[in-house]
Amino acid sequence: MSIAASASSHACISSIPTCIPSSSSKFSSSLTLSSLQRGSNKRSGCRAMVQQAVQGAPAAYAKEMERLSAKESLFLAFKDAGGFEALVSGKTTEWQKIDVNERITGLERLNPTPRPTTSPFLEGQWNFEWFGSGSPGLFAARFIFEIFPSTLANLSKMDVVIKDGNAKITANMRLLNSIENKVILSTKLSVEGPLRMKEEYVEGVLVTPTIIEERVPEQLKGALGQAANALQQLPTPIWDPVASGLKVPLSGSFQRLFMISYLDEEILIIRNTAGIPEVLTRLDAAPSSLGDSSPEYES
Repeated sequence: MSIAASASSHACISSIPTCIPSSSSKFSSSLTLSSLQRGSNKRSGCRAMVQQAVQGAPAAYAKEMERLSAKESLFLAFKDAGGFEALVSGKTTEWQKIDVNERITGLERLNPTPRPTTSPFLEGQWNFEWFGSGSPGLFAARFIFEIFPSTLANLSKMDVVIKDGNAKITANMRLLNSIENKVILSTKLSVEGPLRMKEEYVEGVLVTPTIIEERVPEQLKGALGQAANALQQLPTPIWDPVASGLKVPLSGSFQRLFMISYLDEEILIIRNTAGIPEVLTRLDAAPSSLGDSSPEYES
């Protein structure tokens, strides 16, 4: 029970004796009906305040338990659906998709953050657990699988770092189970309202692959070694851009609006203009307390 509720309850309880006449007191013949009605109304108000104060804490506790249960239910649905790997490879069934979406909706109605776009909880490193069409996650997955056959490449995970109005989305890819590569998308975020944000793509980077030598098949070690040596012998003006990654300007090419429908210290849920949800889970430490910063949007 909060301090304010406790103080209100104490004040009301202490006033009850003044609301109820003592059995030893004598009623004056001049006591009117209106004064009796005022006393009755005062007693009813006191009883209502006490009842509300006593019931407030259990109600808040029950709602919090419902929210935690809904979060656990969503995590279990992700697991039953095969996780991130099944989602990006297209192995998730229609039944699993509707089951996950049902649990997402159940959690959204218990959102504890009324102004998520200006909440300190929004910033940090987040891992993509679920996404649909039109999301950066699907954009990166399609980009990878259009370049490499699914038998040779897989998207192992995706995460995003949100900081100071910018987002950096990293898609981790593995080729032949021995070559790790990353695709990085940089975007700019603008606050459009307490729930709504705009995302503008700025740049895409195809990072130079990293070879895990102990996992390279024997028949490919010779070819990969020769390719690595050839790259290292390139002139500096050519090698430096290759080493830093292939950069593709994206400014003005793509933007989208989305709404944050749920945010707490562990889970972020957003929906695009078509209502398709993306669910992310926090990877780094959350802020110590929940709060809203000053709004930076125009209504």
